[in-house]
Amino acid sequence: MKLSITVKLATVVALLMPIGVAAQSLSDFQQLSPEDRQAYIKAMSPEEREAKRSEWRAERDAMSDDERQAMRDRHKAERSDRRAQWDAMSDEERTAKREQMRGRRDEMRKRFDAMSPEERDAFKQNRREHGDRGQRHENRDRQQRDSSEQL
Repeated sequence: MKLSITVKLATVVALLMPIGVAAQSLSDFQQLSPEDRQAYIKAMSPEEREAKRSEWRAERDAMSDDERQAMRDRHKAERSDRRAQWDAMSDEERTAKREQMRGRRDEMRKRFDAMSPEERDAFKQNRREHGDRGQRHENRDRQQRDSSEQL
């Protein structure tokens, strides 16, 4: 009995160890799969998350222009890969993916609706300070539509 508990515990530690070790720097974190990123962040307390974000922000701010450009290029390639994956999906797969994304959006909406007015204000302030990611995506999508219409 003790052996199976020990084996299970060792397995859990072994599975979690690469996540904790791999995500020490911003670039390491970005190379994790989305599921691993989510698990890594969920395993932290809110204070740890904020400390890690501050650490990564400082790391990003300390990058040279060449390093930043390399990061942008990598992100651009990843976006292209995701676009190619989307284009390769069947209509059924796209519908399922849209439902999955809609579920995530609904979950985020529920969390926002459950916030106190003070928490909402803090959330909105944080969005203003760090940029509204949704607005950037809208701008990018608009640019892609415009460029495809020109073809």
